[in-house]
Amino acid sequence: MITIQDKVSMLKTTVKISNVTNLSDARYCAGMGVELIGFSMDDLSFEKYKEMRGWLSGVQIVGETESESILEIMELKETFLPDYIQTSNWQNLSEIKRAELPIILKVDYAKADLPALLRSTAQEVDYFLIENSDEFAHLDEAAISQLDALAFQYPVILGFGLSEDNVNEVLERIPLKGMALKGGEELKPGQRDYAELMDILEALESED
Repeated sequence: MITIQDKVSMLKTTVKISNVTNLSDARYCAGMGVELIGFSMDDLSFEKYKEMRGWLSGVQIVGETESESILEIMELKETFLPDYIQTSNWQNLSEIKRAELPIILKVDYAKADLPALLRSTAQEVDYFLIENSDEFAHLDEAAISQLDALAFQYPVILGFGLSEDNVNEVLERIPLKGMALKGGEELKPGQRDYAELMDILEALESED
């Protein structure tokens, strides 16, 4: 059984956990030194969010939404009171900025013209979260080369192709601002298999 550490771990880079749906993930990740914990404002009930939020301290909350409605995004922001807003709605970033919160723009490596998209939105975005809708995608040399060029110019958080075996090499080869992992489902209330998540986070623990 994995328990929250008494002393928060220090990680080699900023880590974001996306789509957290249960307290087990939230507390475990906070204990491991994860800085950004993301909750879907679209799918998660506010009551469940509030319960989880009450157990957390020392982390930044990312309110994640796929809504294209500026009014709805503003209402979600007022309800959930996140520290960041994550959106894939790049067309309306200037309006989303009215929420006066840092913005994480989620982009799809498989579909977007990344150089053009990042260049055109850089002034309105605090971080670019690069994910990949191609479930078979991996970090080959071509992908590493492109991500290296993008991360050199823009604040990139990488959200695909990461494993226990490659996270440290990726950090050495790409000047990332952070890495993103995904939350999972509990086996039953209070119990969760952390094997893959734990392996990656432990690989990222600072040796200092």
